[in-house]
Amino acid sequence: MIAAAIRELAQHRGPGKTLCPSEVARALAPDDWRVLMPEVRRTADALAAAGEIVVMQKGKAVSACTARGAIRIGLKAP
Repeated sequence: MIAAAIRELAQHRGPGKTLCPSEVARALAPDDWRVLMPEVRRTADALAAAGEIVVMQKGKAVSACTARGAIRIGLKAP
């Protein structure tokens, strides 16, 4: 469910654009989205490890699980 939401939102945003993990959580649970954030980050990390997406912080690829602060999720460059 979370992986599908990440893929869908990243595809909708398009190449060269990124989204905040909180957008994924809010899409899935608008009223209680904060509880989903750790799982969204873990799932984003797994998708990045599989080469499906990239997780960025200040323009550099990072691990969603170990990065501190704001991260962005985007499609992997072709």
